[in-house]
Amino acid sequence: MKFTQVRNATLIIDYAGKKFLIDPMLAEKGTYPGFEGTPNSHLRNPLVELPFPLETLLDVDAIIVTHTHPDHWDEVAKQVIPKDLLIFAQHEHDAAIIQQSGFTNIRVLSEHTDYDGITLSMTGGQHGSDDLMAVLGERMGEVSGVVFRHPDEQTLYIAGDTVWNAHVHNSITQFQPDVIVLNSGDAQITGLGPIIMNKEDVRSVYEAAPKATLIASHMEAVNHAVLSRPALRDYLAEQQMTDRTLVPEDGESYTFA
Repeated sequence: MKFTQVRNATLIIDYAGKKFLIDPMLAEKGTYPGFEGTPNSHLRNPLVELPFPLETLLDVDAIIVTHTHPDHWDEVAKQVIPKDLLIFAQHEHDAAIIQQSGFTNIRVLSEHTDYDGITLSMTGGQHGSDDLMAVLGERMGEVSGVVFRHPDEQTLYIAGDTVWNAHVHNSITQFQPDVIVLNSGDAQITGLGPIIMNKEDVRSVYEAAPKATLIASHMEAVNHAVLSRPALRDYLAEQQMTDRTLVPEDGESYTFA
């Protein structure tokens, strides 16, 4: 298994002979306005350029879209991804949204989706606290993660856009992942708090999965993600969590035997 941090929540996963593109946000730096009602909304997204050419990112076997928010499935992705490339969606609603952009090869993930011997399992999540969802639940929508399993590979859990909660705890308990990718940039809605994991949530996952390697993603690329990589690394050092927690730069890869 090879993990590559592209930018934001966009990843390349090489797994059991297949290459996956996760949550493609493919626009050039500054293409979109900042998200209204969030910190630093005067900044334009993405905040940084892609570390690889588009041709490299599109040389994949399949795409997984954990949800269709524009920092995970953007307008440029809709334009440049081949319409017949296999795309996995979290449910029929998202599949219909993706199909509206002309895509013709869409599969809906389930608890046990087989893809050429790889088992993909959709997991739940929540895009903010219970209090935040009570106010903005319709806007935040449904989100998901995905677990990759294969006899010749370590088990990989990509948690997606979620805060620490029972969904994440139950997924760790059920699948016992060896590697966990966490969207850890502490993206915020002004006055309502985080909508993805903050540093304390990372610690909760670290404690709940004592044998897993954690990878922090979704950092320093969109206006409302307020936790920086240096700040997270400092926290990990203070909490003595650096032994199993990785904070990759954009373009950085890790291989797991």
